[in-house]
Formats: sequence, structure tokens, C-alpha cells
Amino acid sequence: MAHAGLTLFGQPVKVRFNPTTKKKGYGFWHLISEAPAQDNRDEDDRTPDLARCERVRWVAWCIEHAESCGFSWWENQRGRETHVVIWAEAHDFAVVLAKRETQEGTRYCLLKTAYCLRGHTIRKFTKERDAFWAARKD
Repeated sequence: MAHAGLTLFGQPVKVRFNPTTKKKGYGFWHLISEAPAQDNRDEDDRTPDLARCERVRWVAWCIEHAESCGFSWWENQRGRETHVVIWAEAHDFAVVLAKRETQEGTRYCLLKTAYCLRGHTIRKFTKERDAFWAARKD
């Protein structure tokens, strides 16, 4: 993915490499591992998640098809960051990217994470997506 030349809405998609964890690039490690608790931000505590590992190739597929039938996308705010969430609905799989800008003003998307959705997250995503698009219609 790091060298795949992916774009989202005309902006390049980049992957964070540092700091490395367990000799894996930061972005890759985040794609294939899971934290023991949602509030645990220590990368060394993350453990490989086989479901994420099996789906690592889906990340590029989701980004490439974000505007296709069967996919939803929307923006949300997490702290000071604006994220783009891409949801492959039939597969309950999501990719999260942060909208970024360089000091020179060049915009890009930073791949944050991707994961399989569970029931409560599906309900949350549905509500968040619907609210985003309802607000854009105004």
C-alpha cells in the first residue's frame, strides 16, 4: 500500500512508517493488530488480529472503490482531526484515513487504521454516516 499510488478523491494516500513497532512500520502494524482496550494507546501492547491480517489487502480495494455501490463514506471529527471513513457494508469492514495538509498546502490522506465491524459499531457508523449526509443536503 505504501507504494501503490493510491488516491482518494484526487488526493494521495500515504502511510505512516515511524515509529516502528516489533520491526513493522507504524501504519502496517496498526492495520494488522488490535489494542487490548479501546483507551490503550501503547503500540507495544497491540497484538496481531488474524481477521485484520486476512483482510489487509482489502484496504486498497476499499479506497479504490469508496464511491462505488456497496460502499459508504463520510467524514467525522476525532479531536482536531477530520477523518474519512470508508465502509464496505456487505463485508462489515472499515478503513479510516485522516485528512492532512503539508506546510506547503498540499493535501493528502493518511491511512490511520482498518478493522472488522461488530454490531455496536455498525449501529454507530450507520447513525454517523446518515447524519453526515443529511447535514450536507442542507
